[in-house]
Amino acid sequence: MSWSRAGINGLLLSSLFIIQESAISKIQFPIATFSFYLCALLGLMALEDRFGAIALGFIGGIIQDLSPSTDSPLGKWALILTIVGFLFSRNRESIGDFTERPLAFVLFVTVGVSFTLIIFLLLGIILGENNGNMAVNFQIIFGNALWILLFSPILLPGLAKFRSFTLASSDHR
Repeated sequence: MSWSRAGINGLLLSSLFIIQESAISKIQFPIATFSFYLCALLGLMALEDRFGAIALGFIGGIIQDLSPSTDSPLGKWALILTIVGFLFSRNRESIGDFTERPLAFVLFVTVGVSFTLIIFLLLGIILGENNGNMAVNFQIIFGNALWILLFSPILLPGLAKFRSFTLASSDHR
């Protein structure tokens, strides 16, 4: 990922984060909330190469850490999303191109967001944070996965088109 694409993706992620915090988080979804931002971030990370996925994870984590609604230590989301970016990049190479298999793309992002939230809980336990009731936490993870499974087929093709639009001619694979 070039520096200019990192800047463009940073602006896109900042915009998506503002939409998440100002609009989507205010909607009362049944079962649990919908993390539009994580869905978009992990969707972009799934389309990138190894360095791009790790860089997007770090950039997206820093943006998530600056959220006024986050009561976790500064840098926790950056660490988690950098790890997830690395894991995505390792597993994406074995899966192949997502633009040809949209169902695999949706399932990969859904499982990735759920896994990210589980890592968030586990790291909170390691850091001694009070995460609340585990049954409620797993209900939130399940509800979020359900909503991502329903909404990501609408969101992810647009992200794939945005990514292909921002690629320079030297970046095309």
